[in-house]
Amino acid sequence: MIVADPAAFIRENTRLQPVPHAPEISLWLADEITPIWRLTEEELGEMGVPPPFWAFAWAGGQALSRYVLDHPHEVAGKRVLDFAAGSGLVGVAAMKAGAASVLCADIDPFCQAAVAANAAANAVTLAFTGQNLLDAPPPDVDVICAGDICYEKPMTQAVLAWLAQARAQGVRVLIGDPGRTYFPRTGLDFLAEYRVPTTRELEDQEIKRASVWSMP
Repeated sequence: MIVADPAAFIRENTRLQPVPHAPEISLWLADEITPIWRLTEEELGEMGVPPPFWAFAWAGGQALSRYVLDHPHEVAGKRVLDFAAGSGLVGVAAMKAGAASVLCADIDPFCQAAVAANAAANAVTLAFTGQNLLDAPPPDVDVICAGDICYEKPMTQAVLAWLAQARAQGVRVLIGDPGRTYFPRTGLDFLAEYRVPTTRELEDQEIKRASVWSMP
């Protein structure tokens, strides 16, 4: 998929606004999902593309960002991977909390431009890779943050297995999730729960309970 000018597309179809549950961070976000989803398909010249996850602050990512901002010791001075980064929200939070570096990873063709725009808006530096990291061993980092990764069963299983591999190598793994269908109910350590403002455009409730967990 080739996008002619993703940075221009983002500027024209989103607006800079504070994140509801982490208002010290502002992101370029869309107000409604259907119009920008349709525009994304037009821009890519394809139908049936995945939702533009980069254009919204999802509940799991908001919870994970709030946790990182409130518990900076988790990332301060450390090398952090924001896995399936979307907008780069969690990566921005990690840098604001004192991370030594953050690598945002996402395979969506718009995400590199979205992450760059959001890094600039928050005066932080974020590295980016568009490679599918699941195709290789986990990278050499200290912390992996993963928000909203449990939408589909096969992907959830693949990601959790990959994260378990990272944990076995000594990497700290933090997961943010609002109770998605395929989120594991056992095998994780509970860290925090938040009531995250969202919208019925994205979720089934205007206030979504979202929790942060770690791999033991």
